This record gives sequence, structure tokens and C-alpha cells, in this order.
Amino acid sequence: MKILILTSDAGFDHRVPPPHFENPVRLRAVLDAMADTPSLAGLDRIQARAASREEVGRMHTARHVDAVFNGEPADHEAFHGFDFDTFMCRGSLNAALRGAGAAVQAVDMIMAGNGEAAFCATRPPGHHAERDRPMGFCLFNNVGVAAMHALEHHGLSRVAIIDIDVHHGNGSQDLAESEPRVMFASIHESPLYPGTGMEDETGLNGNVVNVPVGAGCDGATWRARLDNDLFPRIAAFKPEFLLVSAGFDGHRADPLGGLLLDEGDYIWAASRLCDLARKTASSRLVCCLEGGYDNGALGRSAAAFTESLSIG
Repeated sequence: MKILILTSDAGFDHRVPPPHFENPVRLRAVLDAMADTPSLAGLDRIQARAASREEVGRMHTARHVDAVFNGEPADHEAFHGFDFDTFMCRGSLNAALRGAGAAVQAVDMIMAGNGEAAFCATRPPGHHAERDRPMGFCLFNNVGVAAMHALEHHGLSRVAIIDIDVHHGNGSQDLAESEPRVMFASIHESPLYPGTGMEDETGLNGNVVNVPVGAGCDGATWRARLDNDLFPRIAAFKPEFLLVSAGFDGHRADPLGGLLLDEGDYIWAASRLCDLARKTASSRLVCCLEGGYDNGALGRSAAAFTESLSIG
């Protein structure tokens, strides 16, 4: 598939109180690994535009948007915390808007025929941000903002969000529970933060699919659950666009999860997602970076996943 890579240098300006797993080194690890991958090294790194207040407001309430827009502290060395692990500093708003903007811009470019698949290498991540509150390292829900943009701006009828992060994407599920045009499907470790994502959480319209797996789940089991329990449900929904929360913290080296995945599993997942996009969504696929907290494993996994998208 013709692939686009979007990023933003603003991601390096979003600082958090040390020590913190979600820090600027993560983004550097991903971009450096891509630069070291011959098939990706020559591709343009498209600098993302900022999402508008209107665009993030399609996903989030006015109270949420106001809280983030007004959340930067006046002191350059200070931090504003929404909870025990979600912070803003001077520069965080621009980083968050460009993370959401990358996803929106990728949707626009693919809808215009300028690519088939995109990987958005930005931070902070987004999938824990609910409609009315930032949480879990996340300020705006990037895939949620992109989903609503595809529906409201481009006039699509159905969009699917697939979440492969080790943590359940409670914020994206929050969107699907009130928006029947969005399907949310997640495979994640359970029990684990944020404590949501049980199999019986199916949404009022049956448009939520949760596939929890236990700590110690290996790649073969993970792949089988995707093939048997998640991908068929997505195909039956007949989405016109696929959005992916691409978290790589299911890697066996990651300090925040207990799954036993490796780079090969992410290569396989990217190939399967390309197949699914071709069959159901006119080859429209946007993937947004979420978690991954061992920087070596994160960089290798994200680069391998993105290379597989380009081959797929």
C-alpha cells in the first residue's frame, strides 16, 4: 500500500515530570528506528498541522476542550496535572493538537487519493482520553477525533477503530457507546489499567467488541484471537475507513504489560490490517501511535509495523 508517515516536532515539547514512562524519548526512538529502516528512510516525514478547536470538539465536550486549551501553566518549568499520570507543560497544547491534527490530516490525504495507509508518529498518545476528561497520559483522543472527522467532514457512514495496545482504549469505547456509526474493537491485557474492556461491554448498539487476554498471552494466541474474534466482527460492520490505535506495549520487553509479543507479531498484524482495509474500507487505513515504553522494543516494533504497512 502507498504509505504516508506523519509526525510533529511539537511532540518533543510535551514534557512530563520525571520519572515518567511517556516521555519525548519515545518519539525519538520511533523516528530513529524508521530512519534506520531502508524501505522507510526515503519517505517524507510530513509535519502535521494542528487540529482546530472545532475538530477536537466533535470528539470531546466543550468542558474537556476548554480544560486542555487552558491547561498550560504560565511557568515554563511547571506542570499542570489532570490526574496522577496526565500532565501538561508549556508546549503540551500544541503537541496534543498536532497529534490529533496528524490523524485528521492523514484521513484527508487518504480520502483525496494521496495514499492508502498512514502511520502517525506523534505524542502524547490518545486512546484513554474520554469524551469529557483527559486521562492515562492522553489529552485528546486522536483516533476519535479522526473518526468524527471522517463521518462529519467527509460524509462517511461507518468507521471502525481497532485498538491493539496492551491497555484497553476506554476513551475510544466512550465514543462508540454514544456514536453508532463508530465500531470500537480492542484486544488488550486484562486485568490491567484502566480496568475496563470486559467481553460483556458491547455498547448499546452492539458496536463494541472487547477481546481481553491474560498476562502471558503469546503471539500465536494473540493472532488467533484477532483472526477468530475481532477481525470478522469488523468486516461484518462494513466500515468505510479503518483507524488503528497502534500501541506496542504488548511487546514482551515492555515494563507496563505482561504479554509476550514481538516484532513479528506486529508485522503480521499490519499485514492483516491491510488485508482488512482492502476488503472492507477501500484501502483506507490510518494508524496512530499509542503506547510502548521500552524504547528499543518500541522503535523496532513501530518501524517493523510501518514497513509491513508499506508492503501490505
